[in-house]
Amino acid sequence: MRIALLLSAGLLCMSAQAASVDVASLDRGTWPEKLTSPALFDVGSRAEILMFAHSLLASETQDDAALKQRLGLKIINLAAINDLRRELWRRLLENYSVAQQSCEVDASFCYLVENMDDLREEAGKFEVSANSFYIDWAAPSHAFHERYLDELLRKAALFPQIGSEVARFGEHERNGDEFNDRLFLLTFDGGPAPVTGNTDWLADYLRKQKMNGIFFVLGSSLQTRLERSSAADVQALYQGQCVGTQGWQYRSHSHWVDWQSSITRSAALAQNLMPENYVPLFRPPYGQRRADSQGFFQSQGLQVALWDIDSQDEPGRLKAQESAQRVLTLMLLWRKGVIVFHDTQDKARVALPWLLQATAQSGLGWQDCREAF
Repeated sequence: MRIALLLSAGLLCMSAQAASVDVASLDRGTWPEKLTSPALFDVGSRAEILMFAHSLLASETQDDAALKQRLGLKIINLAAINDLRRELWRRLLENYSVAQQSCEVDASFCYLVENMDDLREEAGKFEVSANSFYIDWAAPSHAFHERYLDELLRKAALFPQIGSEVARFGEHERNGDEFNDRLFLLTFDGGPAPVTGNTDWLADYLRKQKMNGIFFVLGSSLQTRLERSSAADVQALYQGQCVGTQGWQYRSHSHWVDWQSSITRSAALAQNLMPENYVPLFRPPYGQRRADSQGFFQSQGLQVALWDIDSQDEPGRLKAQESAQRVLTLMLLWRKGVIVFHDTQDKARVALPWLLQATAQSGLGWQDCREAF
């Protein structure tokens, strides 16, 4: 019976990973203003918050059958979906309350919102008029937020059988929700890439920008990189950066018999090789980890590092520019948090410079990786 349950759980994981879901991206060229000041960042933020809230509110009118059809699932965890909705509304209200503080500078998308009822009311009647300065943005933004909401709801519908970044299993898990407004953390998954590859470029680029991020390494890739270069070369590669772990292999750690060994082995390698760069953080591949793993992580002195802004830069997903524009849209929506790229992909080499240039005058900040969690 136990073997059968494990097999069915594994098949569910694989089907969830392989399922075809439209990935949301928004052409920022439809937005008519550059983010050349903190106030203009707030204008864009208020607009994205209201558009997402409009989609979220509309989704609450759908019954179980309609939700299953919408998400392409036969079984859904409605309690987890409702938990997610409550958390999303909490963040939207918090973010809009901060974003409206600059309404005296620019009143675009400013409405009197003092509590949750106000926000829900404004979301329900939110509409961009045909003669609005922002009309070219309205329809593409609505399509983006419908698809993005589907991404989130689908993950909640599968929770906790399939863990993901949309919900936490305990206080040992972090996702950047405690960051200050306009503060973002850069993270990179799946590396290191082969010698002189994308990891080298990204780490060097960040140093030139006097910035840093957390590189979540795979133990097997780190071991291979070490064997093909040297300890000194690997240490130089991550100079000034932080290094966490994703386990020994990039695979789900929720139903893998050797998941504990995967984590401890890779963490020991990274810590022994780069004690000054190592941070005791585990980034679960696909966001999948066991619901009952808190005791293990606490015994190892580790925290689980999740994220809330996914670039979707994996192979077969978004192109580099689409990935960058998705990230910027989600930065406007969530106003703080953890951004994830993959340093084995070359898309971040295009997306990250574009992102920094687009936000250079918007008043946001980048979280120091050593002080993130």
